Amino acid sequence: MPVRARLLRVTTRTRRRADAERSIARIVAAARELLGRDPAATIDEIASAAGVGRMTLYGHFPNRAELVEAALADALADGERTLSGVGLTGDPRDALDRLLASSWTLVAESSSLLVAAQEVLPPGRVRQLHGAPAARLEDLIRRGQAEGAFRTDLPIGWLVGAVHYLLKGAAEEERAGRLDAADIPRVVTASVRSLLTPPG
Repeated sequence: MPVRARLLRVTTRTRRRADAERSIARIVAAARELLGRDPAATIDEIASAAGVGRMTLYGHFPNRAELVEAALADALADGERTLSGVGLTGDPRDALDRLLASSWTLVAESSSLLVAAQEVLPPGRVRQLHGAPAARLEDLIRRGQAEGAFRTDLPIGWLVGAVHYLLKGAAEEERAGRLDAADIPRVVTASVRSLLTPPG
């Protein structure tokens, strides 16, 4: 094959790949936005918001579960960039307060998206996607336990899960109108502090 033809083929392939990546990015962004507002948002609504046809969307994401997983993974990757910048040194209780403040904002932004994920993904997959945030919290709690700041009489997995349930519950209470958004950071922090305080 002549050099010019080979170069043209490579250029065309590169352009198609770049177009596909832009299309995928638009679809994932639209899914995050729409599912973040309404976990029942349809494929047609997401495709329309992304500016692509239904067939194009299905070409990248063959089913709703794969699209929802991609949207959740993208949201968690953004969240990981935020949480990785939270300073967790010093007093474990103060570090926990900082982590909760950042975590609550992320939970509030993605609570509806999480509902959508729980409807179509196996529970084990949802937990796996949340692995990094859970590990960060577990490491902090373990350090707090070693320093006498947090209780040691309950299983670490239970404590980590309870913190996540409190964050998720706060988002549900806000959605239901039973808890004001401005009060949530204080309520969540006080609840988690109470949960982790050593008894006696």
